[in-house]
Amino acid sequence: MSKVTQEKLLAGFIFGDNENEEYIYLPGGEVGSEHPLCVLERGEAREDVTLEEAARLVHRLALRECSHPLWGKRSY
Repeated sequence: MSKVTQEKLLAGFIFGDNENEEYIYLPGGEVGSEHPLCVLERGEAREDVTLEEAARLVHRLALRECSHPLWGKRSY
């Protein structure tokens, strides 16, 4: 399942929880890079995480495909 989540992140899907204001996505500038970094947003805080860690967090935090409140469905 983690590999599928990684592929979805690479394709531009945003995973999140609007109620808790938690989001994980791959910024457009990271597409095609050798070691892409995703962004984990929690409220106002942001941190970079590896693609593998992002996929684990999506499952651990039970995040679902969603729309980001600022950008809509896709981050680019």
